[in-house]
Amino acid sequence: MYVIHLLCTHTLSPQLYLSGTSLNSFKFDMKEAQELQLHIMTQLEPKEANSTTEHTNVTSQSTTTQPRNYGWWLRVTMYILFLLSGQSISLLLGSLYYDKGGKSKWLGTVVQLIGFPVLLPYYFIPSLKNLKTNSTATTIHSKPPSTLVLVSVYVSLGLLVVADCFLYSTGLMYLPVSTYSLICASQLAFNAFFSFFLNSQKFTPLIVNSLVLLTISSILLVFETDPSSDSSKVSKGKYVIGLICTVGASSGYGLVLSLTQLAFKKVLKKETFTAVMDLIIYQSLVATLGALVGLFGSGEWKGLKTEMEEFELGKVSYIMTLVWTTLMWDVFAVGCVGLIFEVSSLFSNAISVLGLPIVPVLAVIFFHEKMGGIKVISMVLAIWGFVSYVYQQYLDDLKSKLEDRNKNEASNASSLQEVNGS
Repeated sequence: MYVIHLLCTHTLSPQLYLSGTSLNSFKFDMKEAQELQLHIMTQLEPKEANSTTEHTNVTSQSTTTQPRNYGWWLRVTMYILFLLSGQSISLLLGSLYYDKGGKSKWLGTVVQLIGFPVLLPYYFIPSLKNLKTNSTATTIHSKPPSTLVLVSVYVSLGLLVVADCFLYSTGLMYLPVSTYSLICASQLAFNAFFSFFLNSQKFTPLIVNSLVLLTISSILLVFETDPSSDSSKVSKGKYVIGLICTVGASSGYGLVLSLTQLAFKKVLKKETFTAVMDLIIYQSLVATLGALVGLFGSGEWKGLKTEMEEFELGKVSYIMTLVWTTLMWDVFAVGCVGLIFEVSSLFSNAISVLGLPIVPVLAVIFFHEKMGGIKVISMVLAIWGFVSYVYQQYLDDLKSKLEDRNKNEASNASSLQEVNGS
């Protein structure tokens, strides 16, 4: 509104100046002066309308910023706690489910996805309606995609998500949760790899350093000598299957992130609150339905009653483990989406990956898993790679903000000069 108001102030000045000059210099009578002023205004109105339209478009593309007051810091802190606690506790509970007799990989997939309706109240928060999730995002004004195209995007990403969650469940079933969480940190490396091909991601020295460190971090875990001594109690063959599935899940997650970025850039062409929430909700709906189809189609649902009766901690603990796993994934989702809208998607993903090294420490405390030298080295390399990756993203974000600010300032100055020159 300030830009439009400033524009109107400048565009009215030439009219007043010209009409005054007409009256004083040429001494026309009142009727002739009014006719001349009307003629000049008629000539300037199209240019004013075009300039106003251009400035309106520029203004409509600007990001709705959130005030950085104590309330904002309190909300961000709360969302970070939600994300970290939800992620850590849900992973520990998922591991507990498998350690104490749980056998259904599809049920482990369902509990990760079925709680998405908890995000629906975000639609009713007025302050988020015009909010963009990325301070540097630019809305491209073009014809919106057709319903068929949108459905194709939601279904494709949803199916990839359910396949990814199934691989994660398989990995968690066969691996110690500490090993599992460290491998999951490699999702950043896979995200950079796929973004290189899909989104023209540049491989800077920091990104390459991150890729190498995260890759080595995951490879080291393959050489863990005695997985059977850990709390997972699985054979070497199943341990390798768990490694493969977890690495596959991490690569799949990196692919989903890259494809999501590509969808916003090429298909949706905007990154507003509504666009992001629609993608999250519909994608989660498709993924949940896919997981339920897998649960019933595979026949695993038939063994759930026996599984509950044979659960080492009892029937009540079996139900509560599944319920609380679902609830904690909901807490994680609320924290994740909250950080997306309060800060950025980069910050949300960064905090999520940062929380992964917390899980091995908790696993040692609660599950008495062994933290050998290889795991310690792997953890240090994963954190180092994470910091390298996030710092590069931080530099890119600062550069993008500066470029956008310079473009907006240049556009505003050019439009005002055109109006004043008229």
